[in-house]
Amino acid sequence: MQVRVRCKMSGKITWLIILLVGLHLLLLLAGFVAPYDPAAQNRELPYAPPTRLHLWDSSRFHLRPFVYPWSPVDDGYREDRSQAYPVHAFVRGDSYRFLGLFESNLHLFGVENPGKCLLLGADAFGRDEFSRVLYGGQISVAAGIVATAVTLFVGSVIGVVAGYYGGWIDETLMGTTELFLSLPWLYFLLGVRAFLPLHVSAVRTFFLLTCVIGLIGWARPARLVRGVVLSSRTRNYVSAARGFGGADFYLLRRHIAPETFGVLLTQAAMLVPRYIAAEVALSFFGLGVNEPTASWGNMLSALQQYSVLISYGWLLAPAAALFVTSVIYYLLADALHSRLESR
Repeated sequence: MQVRVRCKMSGKITWLIILLVGLHLLLLLAGFVAPYDPAAQNRELPYAPPTRLHLWDSSRFHLRPFVYPWSPVDDGYREDRSQAYPVHAFVRGDSYRFLGLFESNLHLFGVENPGKCLLLGADAFGRDEFSRVLYGGQISVAAGIVATAVTLFVGSVIGVVAGYYGGWIDETLMGTTELFLSLPWLYFLLGVRAFLPLHVSAVRTFFLLTCVIGLIGWARPARLVRGVVLSSRTRNYVSAARGFGGADFYLLRRHIAPETFGVLLTQAAMLVPRYIAAEVALSFFGLGVNEPTASWGNMLSALQQYSVLISYGWLLAPAAALFVTSVIYYLLADALHSRLESR
């Protein structure tokens, strides 16, 4: 029975990892998948709704999907059926840096100019929402991953030192941990970010943001790592290695630190969506990455206007992307936790 449960759990973890890898590859290859430059404006199509893909016209069925251009009217937009634009694969369009290494203008799909294929509609400046969701996901997800790495590095170092050496070192570090755990981290994060300079480049803002987020959340992983180290340092094989003259660094590297990997992996799966949401919240309030660089947070900031929120539902696409990403990460964290408990 235990073997069957473990195999089922391993299969679930594998599928969740495949989903996460696919999601991150989609964001990593945003320049190739996105049909347009996320900053390219089309003032003739503000708040254009998502383009409809068609296979039938007035006379026959088409194997290749096609779109009709939007034509502005008094109450919104209507399809101009006088001209159809087939959707082609591997087309040339706006330039981008493929994987950040070299220039390219090859896109996964697109239509010929002046046609537009707006899969998720357009924002107030006529910018393609689908392209901006992909590019914005690069910023938001990268912020979550980098901040998680900072948190786990600081938390693991403090937890290992406190748990291994004990005494006054443990008391001092755990007292500091209790202080950080008692802080209302979201409000504290907003306050700290408000004191940082606002008029800086997107790159500097990104690293300031991730460092602030990462350095605030180290307390809980540190406590968990400390607990694992306290248990591991008294085991027989550690005592035997110490009796044979093993140095502290050797014992930590060879015998104790590997015991913490499972806890750190589970914590990483839980912290990444939390820190993505923190970046989205800061950018939503104008304290994160600012325009014209896209992030899920500053894309959602347009919805602060009630009229926009109730009229243009497709602008909620970044929120849907955040929800899907967070659910996958939390399911993975739950599966990893269950797997560790079964072991």
